[in-house]
Amino acid sequence: MNNFSKPIDTLIKHLSQLPGIGTKTAQRLAFHIINMPSENVSDLSKAIIDAKNQIQFCNICQNISDSNPCGICASKERTDSIICVVETPRDVMAMEKSKEFTGKYHVLHGTISPSNSITPDMLKIRELVERMASDDVEEVILATNPTIDGEATAMYIARLLKPFNIKITRIARGLPMGSDIEYADEITITKALENRVSIF
Repeated sequence: MNNFSKPIDTLIKHLSQLPGIGTKTAQRLAFHIINMPSENVSDLSKAIIDAKNQIQFCNICQNISDSNPCGICASKERTDSIICVVETPRDVMAMEKSKEFTGKYHVLHGTISPSNSITPDMLKIRELVERMASDDVEEVILATNPTIDGEATAMYIARLLKPFNIKITRIARGLPMGSDIEYADEITITKALENRVSIF
């Protein structure tokens, strides 16, 4: 039991449900929020609601965006011939920091993970295959994270796309095994793209 009032207790409970936020951090955030000026709290609340209500999935790459198609898919300055497949929207942001990739993306929203009961049909893999049939794609770069699930997902997609007779590559080992793309620096991502290896 704690001595917090119900509104604070409720706020702490909701904050602690966020990923990476434990009870102690949730308490610090809650007290920071209640000590903020009312205008700032209103702005924060509005930003959360707007993000939830206005963000949608791009019907081409499946990335999150406030427009459909997203800015990257709609860009005439980017090539349609190369698609970089990543796990999450955060990975797109990380890849874009390198400023080296001029193709387009496809976001899976996860990886195949039997241990977590995540099957291929739960990801955006079918949408990727549909792009192969409709777009003039010459190369697919598999940029899933170098984890067991990431590797398994990359190999599954590579086998699935093999009949399309396109170049299928895997980002190089500039990324250490077990690390996430979203935490990699720009130079590491650039080298991983430059030294990607062919799968088929």
